[in-house]
Amino acid sequence: MYKIICKRGDINMPKVSVGEHEPLEKALRRFKKKIELEGILKTLKARKHYEKPSEKKRRKKKMGYKKF
Repeated sequence: MYKIICKRGDINMPKVSVGEHEPLEKALRRFKKKIELEGILKTLKARKHYEKPSEKKRRKKKMGYKKF
Protein backbone atom coordinates (compact mmCIF):
# COMPACT_ATOMS: atom_id res chain seq x y z
CA MET A 1 0.00 0.00 0.00
CA TYR A 2 1.28 3.44 -0.88
CA LYS A 3 1.62 6.07 1.81
CA ILE A 4 1.88 9.79 1.38
CA ILE A 5 3.26 11.72 4.32
CA CYS A 6 1.70 15.11 4.85
CA LYS A 7 1.44 17.66 7.65
CA ARG A 8 -1.56 15.91 9.18
CA GLY A 9 0.01 12.42 9.27
CA ASP A 10 -0.04 9.32 7.09
CA ILE A 11 -2.70 8.79 4.46
CA ASN A 12 -3.37 5.30 3.14
CA MET A 13 -3.92 5.31 -0.60
CA PRO A 14 -6.05 2.68 -2.35
CA LYS A 15 -4.07 -0.10 -3.98
CA VAL A 16 -4.85 -1.97 -7.19
CA SER A 17 -2.73 -4.86 -8.38
CA VAL A 18 -2.33 -5.24 -12.15
CA GLY A 19 -2.07 -8.71 -13.62
CA GLU A 20 0.69 -9.61 -16.05
CA HIS A 21 -1.55 -9.77 -19.14
CA GLU A 22 -4.27 -7.44 -17.86
CA PRO A 23 -4.98 -4.25 -19.79
CA LEU A 24 -4.07 -1.04 -17.98
CA GLU A 25 -7.49 0.47 -18.74
CA LYS A 26 -9.21 -2.27 -16.74
CA ALA A 27 -6.95 -1.69 -13.74
CA LEU A 28 -7.48 2.07 -14.00
CA ARG A 29 -11.26 1.54 -14.02
CA ARG A 30 -10.98 -0.54 -10.82
CA PHE A 31 -8.79 2.14 -9.22
CA LYS A 32 -11.29 4.89 -10.04
CA LYS A 33 -14.10 2.79 -8.59
CA LYS A 34 -12.17 2.23 -5.33
CA ILE A 35 -11.45 5.95 -5.01
CA GLU A 36 -15.11 6.78 -5.57
CA LEU A 37 -16.30 4.20 -3.01
CA GLU A 38 -13.91 5.56 -0.37
CA GLY A 39 -15.21 9.10 -0.93
CA ILE A 40 -11.87 10.61 -1.93
CA LEU A 41 -13.26 12.30 -5.05
CA LYS A 42 -16.09 13.84 -3.06
CA THR A 43 -13.71 15.43 -0.56
CA LEU A 44 -11.40 16.66 -3.32
CA LYS A 45 -14.27 18.37 -5.11
CA ALA A 46 -15.45 19.90 -1.82
CA ARG A 47 -12.00 21.30 -1.03
CA LYS A 48 -11.34 22.61 -4.53
CA HIS A 49 -12.75 26.04 -3.67
CA TYR A 50 -13.19 27.87 -0.38
CA GLU A 51 -16.62 27.44 1.12
CA LYS A 52 -17.92 30.18 3.38
CA PRO A 53 -19.29 29.10 6.77
CA SER A 54 -22.80 30.22 5.80
CA GLU A 55 -22.64 28.11 2.61
CA LYS A 56 -21.39 25.14 4.62
CA LYS A 57 -24.34 25.41 7.05
CA ARG A 58 -26.78 25.70 4.14
CA ARG A 59 -25.29 22.61 2.44
CA LYS A 60 -25.38 20.54 5.66
CA LYS A 61 -28.97 21.58 6.32
CA LYS A 62 -29.95 20.58 2.79
CA MET A 63 -28.19 17.20 3.18
CA GLY A 64 -30.10 16.61 6.41
CA TYR A 65 -33.43 17.02 4.64
CA LYS A 66 -32.42 14.55 1.91
CA LYS A 67 -31.65 11.82 4.44
CA PHE A 68 -35.22 11.79 5.79
